[in-house]
Amino acid sequence: MSTRRLRILHLAFEDPVAPGAGGGSVRTLEVNRRLAERHDITVVTYKHPGWRDRDEDGIAWRHAGVPAGYAGAVASYFAALPAVLARFPHDLVVEDFGAPIGGALVPLYARRPCVAVVNWLFAREMARKYRLPVHWVQALAVRSHRRVVAVSDDLAARLRAGNPRVEVEVIPNGVEPAAFAAAAPPREAALFLGRLDIHQKGLDVLLDAFAKAAATTTADLVVAGDGPDAAALRRRADRLGIADRVEFAGRVTGAAKYALLASARVVCMPSRYEGLPLVAAEALACGTPVLAAGIDCLRSVVEPGTGWILPPDDVDAWAAAIAGALADPDACAAMGARGRASAGRFEWDGIALRQEAFYLRAAARDGRAGGSR
Repeated sequence: MSTRRLRILHLAFEDPVAPGAGGGSVRTLEVNRRLAERHDITVVTYKHPGWRDRDEDGIAWRHAGVPAGYAGAVASYFAALPAVLARFPHDLVVEDFGAPIGGALVPLYARRPCVAVVNWLFAREMARKYRLPVHWVQALAVRSHRRVVAVSDDLAARLRAGNPRVEVEVIPNGVEPAAFAAAAPPREAALFLGRLDIHQKGLDVLLDAFAKAAATTTADLVVAGDGPDAAALRRRADRLGIADRVEFAGRVTGAAKYALLASARVVCMPSRYEGLPLVAAEALACGTPVLAAGIDCLRSVVEPGTGWILPPDDVDAWAAAIAGALADPDACAAMGARGRASAGRFEWDGIALRQEAFYLRAAARDGRAGGSR
């Protein structure tokens, strides 16, 4: 691999310390802090509540746009990107696709090589949610890029279908070594961990299913994370009569997160759509089986024998599966052991090296003005 030192400008959309930040922002941090040993990296995100420019982990974290509520902050971030490219000197631009529009057509105005990192292609779902044709922008963004990192095979297939000329490298999200060593006293509980977004994460299904299963078990449901629907979920639990059985644990990070994952009997992921779900890989690394909705990206992580694949949006099926898992700790323990072995394919050091190699190839091949167009 070339040892050329690059000035990388990463248009990362979401800061990992932002309320409700997802797995894509974790990838931004974990890859960049490893690459910062050999490259100069500036990461630019929207202005979330409590934002501040800072230098951490060898990375210059900067923010663009205006802090005008979530929608205003995100819209102004995308609008500010041409000025961001003019402001920060760089050899390579990395654009993370972000909600709700996907990409911001960066290769059309960048004067240096570009790489996209695609954790999701959900603009059509966002179009239904917001009743705006944002999926048209996503389609144009896919066609604008020549080189893309996709976090899963199903995303790669969709990218190639939308742009047959694109070069796609599949590089999954990773898991910290600490997850594989995680241990905690076992707890009779089902766990959800992630962004509290009802529409994407299927948390309405999870609460409705747990309400049906609650009479069959003494276990609790733990909901860990933050996000836009935290208050709505509390109200739903209250309406369902399970407020005393649902623990809202707030945002949990680092060693505490891995201990929480390791302590649960089962981790529940009823998502309607995902990229490559980091929590599923982390749960398996912690030795905990996963109840997963039957969508392609979750199937690719939760291999046979490491959890259960369930129909999305089927409350009765989820209720039965939750009750069954909570009632069978031996089966969960056996699946958890297989899951920990399975998760060995997700490891950040190797992932960062693969992404670095892709960056260096892009910079070498397209190292000219407007080279990514």
